[in-house]
Amino acid sequence: MPRIAFYPGSFDPVTNGHLDILGRALGLTDRVVVGVGAHVGKAPLFSVEERIEMLRLCGAPLAAKSGATLEVISFQGLVVEAAAAVGSTILIRGVRDGADFDYEMQMAGMNAALDATLQTVFLPAAPAFRPISATLVRQIAAMGGDVGAFVAPEVARRLAARSA
Repeated sequence: MPRIAFYPGSFDPVTNGHLDILGRALGLTDRVVVGVGAHVGKAPLFSVEERIEMLRLCGAPLAAKSGATLEVISFQGLVVEAAAAVGSTILIRGVRDGADFDYEMQMAGMNAALDATLQTVFLPAAPAFRPISATLVRQIAAMGGDVGAFVAPEVARRLAARSA
């Protein structure tokens, strides 16, 4: 039976931290489905389609290196429902610090209450990626700062174009 993981998030924009977690998730499973959340009421910098494109582009080399399959989709609604729809029994969550861990533990508990077959796997961010957040990357880029250390070159290019 293939091990299918679901890695949900907003990925607005895709950061090196996201890619770190994705690469390690690909190393643990046969298939990772990245779910780009399309949340009503949020005003993202990049459209769902753009975020999917960036994840496919940046994630393809990671999938090739691991030998696992990568799929990137959009979803609305509950994470547990999206995970079930793709046949996943593993939910991947990255944690940078204690605050992330506390929040993610609450989410894992609620998700387990909604679907006991879905197991949450926490992957700690590598030390170099712990300070990176998509929110901070967006803010730095909006003020004309160099985000090249925090995102892939293609993402940096797109951020620069948005900020120009």
